[in-house]
Amino acid sequence: MVFSGIVRAEHPQFSFASPDQEQRFLELTKELRCLVCQNQSLADSKAGLADDLRKEVFRLLQEGASDQAIVDFLVQRYGEFVLYKPRVKPATYALWYGPAAFLLLGALALFILIRRRAKKAVIALSGPQAEQVRRLLDQD
Repeated sequence: MVFSGIVRAEHPQFSFASPDQEQRFLELTKELRCLVCQNQSLADSKAGLADDLRKEVFRLLQEGASDQAIVDFLVQRYGEFVLYKPRVKPATYALWYGPAAFLLLGALALFILIRRRAKKAVIALSGPQAEQVRRLLDQD
């Protein structure tokens, strides 16, 4: 059996012992980044290095290595960049949590801005209306 998808047509040299092994190969090559293309997975890349890495993944699968062992081997050899989803660790906290932090900071800044403008609008009112609006805003 030969693996499916785009890679099957371009690389018929891989034959697998079982459909399960083929599926593992496909999943692994979709999770790993081509180091040359950088925006493509190993499954999608046509670069020579990607072909070499696919052969390496295939070889390790044939030797009976687990998915985690294959990923660990490639990370040890090429660094975390080979992973499309870097592992969560102190060095990657900014990557994982940075967008949420910026979103929260933006929401807080927007809240403060709206609150200040609302208070300025109250000041523009005169007399009892202004006092009534101040009381309503202070109740929050």
